[in-house]
Amino acid sequence: MSLAVYKQWKQHNLPNYLITELEAIQNNIKELEERFYQYLTFGTGGMRGLLGAGTNRMNIYTIRRVAEGLARYISSNGEEAKKRGVAIAYDTRHFSYEFAVETACVLGAHSITTYVYKEERPTPQLSFTVRELKAFAGVVITASHNPKQYNGFKVYGEDGAQLVPTGANAIIAHMNPIEDIFEIEVADITELEQKGLFNWILEDLDEKFMKNLLTLKNNNAIDYNMKLVYTPLHGAGLVPVVEGLKQFGFNEVHVVEEQAVQDGAFPTVIYPNPEEAAAFSMAIELGNQVGADLLLATDPDSDRLGVAVRKDDSYELLTGNQLGALLLNYILKTKQENGTLPSDGAMLKTIVTSELGTAIATHYGITTVNTLTGFKYIAEKISEFEMTKAHTYLFGYEESYGYLIETFARDKDAVQVALKVAEMAAYYSTQEKTLLNALEELYEQFGYYKEALVSKTFEGKDGQEKMKAILNNYRLNMPKEISGVAVVRIEDYLTGIATLYDGTTEPIVLPKENMLKFVLEDNSWIAIRPSGTEPKCKFYFGVVRDTEEKANEILARLKEDILSKQVLS
Repeated sequence: MSLAVYKQWKQHNLPNYLITELEAIQNNIKELEERFYQYLTFGTGGMRGLLGAGTNRMNIYTIRRVAEGLARYISSNGEEAKKRGVAIAYDTRHFSYEFAVETACVLGAHSITTYVYKEERPTPQLSFTVRELKAFAGVVITASHNPKQYNGFKVYGEDGAQLVPTGANAIIAHMNPIEDIFEIEVADITELEQKGLFNWILEDLDEKFMKNLLTLKNNNAIDYNMKLVYTPLHGAGLVPVVEGLKQFGFNEVHVVEEQAVQDGAFPTVIYPNPEEAAAFSMAIELGNQVGADLLLATDPDSDRLGVAVRKDDSYELLTGNQLGALLLNYILKTKQENGTLPSDGAMLKTIVTSELGTAIATHYGITTVNTLTGFKYIAEKISEFEMTKAHTYLFGYEESYGYLIETFARDKDAVQVALKVAEMAAYYSTQEKTLLNALEELYEQFGYYKEALVSKTFEGKDGQEKMKAILNNYRLNMPKEISGVAVVRIEDYLTGIATLYDGTTEPIVLPKENMLKFVLEDNSWIAIRPSGTEPKCKFYFGVVRDTEEKANEILARLKEDILSKQVLS
């Protein structure tokens, strides 16, 4: 495919920056192969990739292709679907605004109504907007926490949730017949505005989103003078998080001004990812200056939240699992004290998230429901609960810093959680406790649950093959023991079968995914899966012991055993 398609691209009147790129690599056969051997993959996580020229890159032409597929899908659902239209938001990344407008103009060529944010806004606000406008679908232009060289395209259904496989496959079916992306019709924005097919949105939806955010506020006695530092990491969380904290009543909110500049180059960080300790360096500096008790950081599209807590003269970052456990316990404890904890309540988490959450939920008489990795599956369960009335949703989270409290959004929501974490920390502050003290109490009550994630990067076409080989090697040589501990359960999510230690099998009642999970006799576990949005193979580890020292020792041993046996480069 590569050279022929490259020549086709060269024949077209491309923007100058794309022409310059192609001319620079015209004699680099390997680079041409990498850029043109396939179209960027679209799936349940949407489409994400490096910015640049080529079919395997993010640019206006690959955006047009996926927008055309979405347009054909919406059109196949009839005139009412086209009239309800599509809500579109975007973050602060390079070309996010341009890609959003391009998407709207492709949809408009099919007479599909669009509602486009005038300014950058968070992914969870887009999810809310789809529901608020009763739109047929939603689109967010973002690559979440990826480096600055990336951008992406995520699609949401009418429930405000990211598409699950059925919806994604329907769009793919409409994308596949597109033979020439240069023939895709792109309508004129001015004409679309005149016809009412292109609509700018901002203030009204901001106000409605904030009104819903304020429903999270409890009437607990809390310390509103607790000092907070917040950084949006140059992203779209700035407006709703700062305004939300203010309206919650916090008087001492300090913003990292250098990182409040909404800049897709992310000039002050290498990775705009609140999971990375380095992303907190400027927040820590400001925290020390003002004597802050708590640091909050959101990623560029503000669906992930990172938290650091004052500890003596420094700060300690919480993991996604730790923060999730703290939030879950605080929410359930508060509801129990207020007499509003439902008997049919359920907590949702992914299969690679800590089992500490399960222990906490059980303590409060709450059901735990596990889903595949990806918040779309948590959102799917929320909708299922609403239809079947089987459970009342109380909280959902995943280890990768994603959480959802109230369901007016149907994706992980760092805006909601930033406000709730501040409230939770201020609540414990009145008891002269930090979140670290509260976490230690959970460990003492339920056991020391410790987890780790190791991600190995496999770039390009060869990388995809290496990741497949790792999983296939395990399937051909399933371990009977790991680190001297017997494997009592092997869950293969690709086949949908769990095999027990005695050879008996049972079905896994979840959608299929290329992932393996090994449960050991001592309740430790290991999971291995290729990422759905990044060129990485992820290795997850979880253990529980009665002391922190023992837990850390076992965790280190498991990591060494698994990773030393893999060809990871």
